[in-house]
Amino acid sequence: MKRRSLVLSILATGFFLAIATLIPDLATAQADKVKSAMADLKARAEKLGAPKVEGKDLYFGTTKADNSIVDAVTKDHGGAATIFVKAGNEFVRVATTVKKEDGSSAVGTALDATNPAVAKINKGEAYYGDATVFGKAYVAGYEPIKDASGAVIGTYFVGQPK
Repeated sequence: MKRRSLVLSILATGFFLAIATLIPDLATAQADKVKSAMADLKARAEKLGAPKVEGKDLYFGTTKADNSIVDAVTKDHGGAATIFVKAGNEFVRVATTVKKEDGSSAVGTALDATNPAVAKINKGEAYYGDATVFGKAYVAGYEPIKDASGAVIGTYFVGQPK
């Protein structure tokens, strides 16, 4: 009986060590996916031209931001992607793969003011970490979109579900 208990104890210890080793690797893998998707999103947008705001719309060169960019990024990387334009003190979705709780597109909705990324973006800094978007938890990245003068005019978002 003691031998069986010893074997079970060794197996349980091995299991817990394996889990403790794998969980950080999964988190790192998701963070790496977020950074890769962000680089792709930014490259696709920048390829179109310099960002600027005209009225309530965000443009890259002469191309108005639309879902084609974010759709391509999520097709290649999975997860979710959004481009926001700054409107007053808010960041409003102008292109997104994010859905609201009712399943409809979140285009036209504002970034939650309590999101931890908002303070960083307003300072012109990137935010990488956890974020909840319409009730869904993500490992997320937000990076500011700046115009030619260096002013923050929007933000990019990419996220991988937790």
